[in-house]
Amino acid sequence: MEISSNQLLRFSTAGSVDDGKSTLIGRLLYDSKSIFEDQLAAIAKTSKQKGHEGIDLALFTDGLRDEREQGITIDVAYRYFTTPKRKFIIADTPGHIQYTRNMVTGASTANAAIILIDARHGVIEQTKRHAFIASLLHIPHVIVCINKMDLVDFKEEAYDRILRQFEEFSSKLLVTDIRFIPISALLGANVVNHSDSMPWYRGAPLLHTLENLHISSDINKVDARFPVQTVLRPQSEDYLDYRGYAGRVASGVFRKGDEITALPSGFTSKIKRIDLSDTEIEEAYAPMSVTLLLEDDIDIGRGDMIVRSKNQPNITQDVEVMLCWLNDKPARPRAKYAIRHTTNEQKAIIKQVIYKIDINTLSRKTDDFEIGMNDICKVMIRTTKPLMIDSYRDNRASGSIILIDENTNETVAAGMVL
Repeated sequence: MEISSNQLLRFSTAGSVDDGKSTLIGRLLYDSKSIFEDQLAAIAKTSKQKGHEGIDLALFTDGLRDEREQGITIDVAYRYFTTPKRKFIIADTPGHIQYTRNMVTGASTANAAIILIDARHGVIEQTKRHAFIASLLHIPHVIVCINKMDLVDFKEEAYDRILRQFEEFSSKLLVTDIRFIPISALLGANVVNHSDSMPWYRGAPLLHTLENLHISSDINKVDARFPVQTVLRPQSEDYLDYRGYAGRVASGVFRKGDEITALPSGFTSKIKRIDLSDTEIEEAYAPMSVTLLLEDDIDIGRGDMIVRSKNQPNITQDVEVMLCWLNDKPARPRAKYAIRHTTNEQKAIIKQVIYKIDINTLSRKTDDFEIGMNDICKVMIRTTKPLMIDSYRDNRASGSIILIDENTNETVAAGMVL
């Protein structure tokens, strides 16, 4: 299947400290000629000041001053680059354990995750943590890059050993497409071009793999979900009878004439028209931002959801989720939080902690119910008004929630509906 040159692939990188994530991204940007000349000159100057012989590729992504001075990644750095085949957005996430929340943020919208492993150290706790989060977020494609192969003399045995370690652990995870590539980000081996140092590796280099990942089927085209952002009522003489519902199609396809149901009210109607800017179109699909006009005058507002009548989500006030706690302050039992789901915002409490996950063993801890930063746990959330939800596995758009501390307006947790 030919890949559209406009197709956008989002991918995140994850790995332990000093596994070479920033260097790998720098190599991708540098070798794909996606660096502006003034950026290149600035990085070359900084590299020279730090005593490097050549260009320090990691500086292309470690953009914050603290990061450059300390030589670490502490926040999610988003970078954009393009090749003749595809456009890419990269989320470079930190490796330190205390920044697990940043990985959740960076990976939440990704089509693919690159997990780096140091060829000298093999699969470690952080590798397992990152693989588990990729599984939890149902990232469809995982590419395991075994980096620093130059430091193990490019030996196939070192690569095979780590491949077996990862496969043994990942057999318990919900990831269907896992690929392995031996690389040296520093030297550029198997990143953009094949490496003569590893003739035993017959697979594609990383960039070719990213360019040819099939991602069209990653979007849910079956469950039509349209969270309403706002109601448009233009007041001019020519549009007195105009009443449109604007928003972004979260998933599925809507067509003119479709029978729809507005939730949570349950009122039904048909789509009379679909507007994209000033143009009328026949169908709308994710992630298009459009305005739907209905045949009947129904009371619909922000936070409501328009769905096809024969395919509806669950409407419930009790939501079972896998929760990643992102805040340095622990969860407060029975405390009220704001819960945001698509365009719908309600009040909620964590009604029950069912279990916490031990990242190393993937076992369930049922004797410890305190939720602190970076904890991942299964909880029951109770909302003040019903939410229209799907399971995250079926629909990432309508199966995800965030919790917000209303006192500080901080996002304290992200959740995947079970």
